[in-house]
Amino acid sequence: MGLFVVLAVAWRLTSLARSRANEKGLRRAGAVEVGAGASLALTLAHVAIYLGAIGEAIARGFWLDGVAAVGLALYGFGAAMLALVIRDLGRVWTVKVFIAPDHVLVRTWLFRTFRHPNYILAILPELVGLCLALHAVVTLICGLPLYAALLWIRIRLEEAAMRERFPAY
Repeated sequence: MGLFVVLAVAWRLTSLARSRANEKGLRRAGAVEVGAGASLALTLAHVAIYLGAIGEAIARGFWLDGVAAVGLALYGFGAAMLALVIRDLGRVWTVKVFIAPDHVLVRTWLFRTFRHPNYILAILPELVGLCLALHAVVTLICGLPLYAALLWIRIRLEEAAMRERFPAY
């Protein structure tokens, strides 16, 4: 399970590096960030869930059972979905919300079928999967409702920005 933790953290750091590179390009192109405070709060909550889950796993020890296997599968699903979201959004994918002057509405199958695939299919399964894989029950019970509340705020801000930019959204 230690290998899982290393790979999960590496995956998150890799996606963060991609996000930062995209953010720089978007800023150079005149993109405007929406909901910076919400993005910061979500980032801090995301890190707290990772640290909490890893801390619980260190305190209790690692073991592989049915719950951990479901967690690993759920985490893997979330990571795969995140890879698809990053591919579909391309240069506009970041962990923050930016609206670029030349922003176009993404109409791939994933985005036509699911309203917010990044959140619903990638991030939530990632975090639940991480907690289950590491048997981090306290982190899951305490962290997920807080994260969900922050995510709801973020989605509302993003929706408003998208409706302003794309009236048909």
